[in-house]
Amino acid sequence: MKYLPTLRQTLIFFGSMLFALYVLAPIAWLVSSSVQSEAEITSVPPHWIPEQPTLENFAAVFKSGDEKVTYETRKEGDTATGGFIPSTASNLLPSMKNSFIVACAVVVLNLLVGVPAAYALAKIRFIGRSGSIYFMLTTRVIPDIALVVPFFLFVQKLGLMDSLSSLVITYLAITVPFTVFILMGYFESLPDELDKAARVDGCSRLQTLLLVFLPLALPSLVAVILFTFLTSWNEFLLALMFTQTPASQTMPIVVASFTSDFNISFSFINAAGVMAIIPPVIVAVMFERYIVSGLTAGAVKG
Repeated sequence: MKYLPTLRQTLIFFGSMLFALYVLAPIAWLVSSSVQSEAEITSVPPHWIPEQPTLENFAAVFKSGDEKVTYETRKEGDTATGGFIPSTASNLLPSMKNSFIVACAVVVLNLLVGVPAAYALAKIRFIGRSGSIYFMLTTRVIPDIALVVPFFLFVQKLGLMDSLSSLVITYLAITVPFTVFILMGYFESLPDELDKAARVDGCSRLQTLLLVFLPLALPSLVAVILFTFLTSWNEFLLALMFTQTPASQTMPIVVASFTSDFNISFSFINAAGVMAIIPPVIVAVMFERYIVSGLTAGAVKG
């Protein structure tokens, strides 16, 4: 029995290592293959460590926007030798800008709508409060695919098809319920005496929220910001439905379009994939210590 704790720790360690390997292996292959030539990336067996690493795949991403290179003019070779790149490669950098604009707009509007709503549901007792909470939660039970047609008709009636505004509106419908749920749980865990003391000191409801509750809710706010940013950055289905031209398409749509040509450059696609994951990874690493504490604080009362 005295060896049981050691055995348990050993099993947990190896289980964690296997899980980490399962999660990180695709990312490691994506990064490794992004600096390989087309010949090396398609070799059998595959090379996890590049024999002749090159950054020409990334250079092709930036050059394509200036040269307007198309499949017809560069159909031979691969990106590492100045050969074929997808005809939609020039849309990659503008789509990255579109994704960033949409993600930031959704984050800001999500906080403007979700924070006051969460505070009201947590600290203000009014008729229909419980019904509002249950209705909000049921909106997240419905799968996103079931909302595509209603969203499409709504956006079409507003005349917002093929615009970034259509994505901002629909992403808000997806992210606001989560924001309200997390922040409401956190606000409820704070003592009601804080709210009453602020009111006695002459603070309005808005001042109480801004000066008392928001500073205390920083971990949950960061968790909400990360969730909203990552959801908006990575979303594919709605962006595919509501955008048709490069002027409004986001990065997941453009990266997916790289496989629509007659030839496929795997090295170029993987380089574009690395560029697509860099902003979310940077944001997640910067605020990593707030993620777990923010989610657990919003999910547990008391």
